[in-house]
Amino acid sequence: MTNRINRRDFLMGMGTLPLLALQMTSVGKSLKGLQTQATSDKPNILILVFDTLSAPHTSLQGYKRDTTPNLSRFAEQANVYQQHYAGGNFTSAGTASLLTGTYPWTHRALQLHSTVLDDLAEHNLFQAFDDGYYKIAYSHNLLVTSLLDQFRKGIDQFKKTRELCLSDLQYSDRVFPNDYHVAFHGEWENLRGGGKGYPSSLALSFADRANRFIVKRLLDRQYGNSFPRGVPSLHSLHFILEDVIDWLIADLASLPQPFLAYVHVLPPHEPYSTRREFVDAFKGDGVEPVSKPEHFASEDQDRASLVRLSRMYDEYMIYADAEFGRLYDNLEQKNLLDNLMMLVTSDHGQLFERGIHGHVTPAIYEPVIRVPLLIKQPGQSSKQEFNTPTSCVDVLPTLLAASGQGIPEWCEGRVLPGFQSDLVNQASGAVFTVEAKSNPKLAPLNKATVGMVQDKYKLIHNRGYKEAGEAYELYNLSDDPEEVHDLIEIEHDVASSLIAELEEKLGEVNEPYL
Repeated sequence: MTNRINRRDFLMGMGTLPLLALQMTSVGKSLKGLQTQATSDKPNILILVFDTLSAPHTSLQGYKRDTTPNLSRFAEQANVYQQHYAGGNFTSAGTASLLTGTYPWTHRALQLHSTVLDDLAEHNLFQAFDDGYYKIAYSHNLLVTSLLDQFRKGIDQFKKTRELCLSDLQYSDRVFPNDYHVAFHGEWENLRGGGKGYPSSLALSFADRANRFIVKRLLDRQYGNSFPRGVPSLHSLHFILEDVIDWLIADLASLPQPFLAYVHVLPPHEPYSTRREFVDAFKGDGVEPVSKPEHFASEDQDRASLVRLSRMYDEYMIYADAEFGRLYDNLEQKNLLDNLMMLVTSDHGQLFERGIHGHVTPAIYEPVIRVPLLIKQPGQSSKQEFNTPTSCVDVLPTLLAASGQGIPEWCEGRVLPGFQSDLVNQASGAVFTVEAKSNPKLAPLNKATVGMVQDKYKLIHNRGYKEAGEAYELYNLSDDPEEVHDLIEIEHDVASSLIAELEEKLGEVNEPYL
């Protein structure tokens, strides 16, 4: 253990080489030793978000590979929402919808590195809960950290990303701790070129790239036996999921009660660096995805590459599921589930089809927007399944209702089926997903992809993309879950009705920006 800590301290120190004036920030106060209050009649709440977890890739929802045995085990004592949708198809939009109970057309975290509108910043999960709850938040994903920083007024303990990472080569928050989002975005654009352009300082950028390469090499050597594909990483972060799970196992029992904990981890987000025992677990198993037509936003990924990447993603998912299982077993052994509402979900999914790999795309097909949602209520011992469409904006009002609190008027979600409430109607009707990364933040949604799911039908509106050709697509998800057969020219009555409803909704949300 001593060698590991020393090595980690050394690697974090390496992160300061490009900017010699920067100092490492202190590790934040440990949660250990906190005195718990008397047991509350309100439930403790743990929200676990596994980034980029696609529901169609889970064995829990019928996938051919056994990717989620522990989630399936958890589901036997939980509410399972089989047709649950993210608010967007990438982190900023999807997480903002989950945390605010509003759709992207309202909160306006539309672009990469985006946050919600300043005048809506207090409309969030943490401030919606009363002060009787002790609120804690952590994220591996720096885009989520930006959102949490915006909401930190309502968070009692905002745990820094680097505290549960092997190495974090981010500099901006050390220099500008009170302007995290602006500094983080500036560092990403100016030091690292935003992933697509030229940085403002070639010398600093070169030093940063060299430093990241050295740190990655050292970590890969140290953890190579456990992670032969390389230590899990994203951008400036290097981490192992075990550290987050160990922290939760060690500290959940000592939190003041009732507590609300939001924990957002990166696996199974790419790159797919699974643990050794899961490497090649599905190689040669014969699972082949359905062939689908090219999309107008195709990245020209060939089928063989997409099949290989999909398999590696599935193998990384088993790692995330195994660590979830370790946490679940520990909570069970310690009897911490008796007064715990435990929720497992994701911010968006992942695509391996139509020439596209990933989620930074205008496409909003099922694998990139349909995500798991499992909620185990305190003392629940049997499974309840719900097949009506639900949305991530329904989570906030559901948690408030379940803890006996009022639901704010600004919330666009409804209480999920399976929860009793006289406060609002339970979730029913259409749910929406909005992709508008190329649309200005404060403007009508003129360049966007909007999805609407109602009953068994899904309408996709490709709005403002010249390459899209036909502006609408229509699928019957019951008969065609793979979305291969576009019915827009066949089911005329259904299409006309759904289009009219969607256009009316878009007119309403665009009104303030006209």
